[in-house]
Amino acid sequence: MSTYVLKRLLSIIPTLLLVATLVFVLVRIVPGGPFDLERAVPAEVQRQLDAKYHLNDPVLKQYGDWLFALVTRGDLGPTFRYPNRTVNEIIALSLPVSMQLGLCAMLFALAVGVPLGILGAIRQNTWKDTAAMAAAMIGLSVPRYVLAPLLMLVFSLKLYWFPVARWETWRHMVLPVVCAGLPVAAVIARLTRGGMLEVIRADFIRTARAKGLSERKIILKHALRGGLLPVVSFLGPGFSGMLVGSLVVEKIFNIPGMGRYFVEAATNRDYNLVMGVMLVYGSLLMVFNALVDVAYALLDPRVELR
Repeated sequence: MSTYVLKRLLSIIPTLLLVATLVFVLVRIVPGGPFDLERAVPAEVQRQLDAKYHLNDPVLKQYGDWLFALVTRGDLGPTFRYPNRTVNEIIALSLPVSMQLGLCAMLFALAVGVPLGILGAIRQNTWKDTAAMAAAMIGLSVPRYVLAPLLMLVFSLKLYWFPVARWETWRHMVLPVVCAGLPVAAVIARLTRGGMLEVIRADFIRTARAKGLSERKIILKHALRGGLLPVVSFLGPGFSGMLVGSLVVEKIFNIPGMGRYFVEAATNRDYNLVMGVMLVYGSLLMVFNALVDVAYALLDPRVELR
């Protein structure tokens, strides 16, 4: 187990190097620069800005200097749009907010999706199954940029139950968490239903019923462990996708998370901030996938990690 985890962690390094190289090339290909959105400045001022941030150096030298600073000091460089702030500082402030939003949204998705999936499996082809899967389909079909304004309109502007924006108290967190977690809850519900249907038709479940075990004990003790395997496989990329997808939620609800800074950095051609956020997202995706593989092996003894 430990050898496998070490190999997976070491494999992250060349992958991140490839991601960094691709992102560096792509952000340089995009027309425009970090100071093009400002009002026109004299040519001398533009040259001074380029010299200050080394944008007048050859592209290969810019990449080499950035990579050397990252490897030796963990320095992602300065931001072009936030004076006197570095990419490391912005990520250190915004990543905990995004992680908190992602964890709360994933817990909400599991709390909603798993019971719906179990209900649909044990009440297959009944109105309860139809209602559960219809709710899941609706949650999966409505995009976040549509769901967020609807939640604001109903629960903030009409009922006055929750604030419309920010990330301060638990009341500020409810609408963003629901908006970010509802589509994921729909996926989890469908995966749980499919996994449970496959397990409850297995021979060992028939044997448990023949022994006279209660249906509740059969479902919770015997079927649930195997039925959740598809959900476990989904958690790694699902959580990473939720963090990346939360940039829409963070922007709409004015949450100071990493996704909001990423949107602004892409709009403002802030090269260093775009690359820093992409590296963090890539690292999280690979780490979570490795953890999911380990959890899958622990749940299913037939799986062997190598």
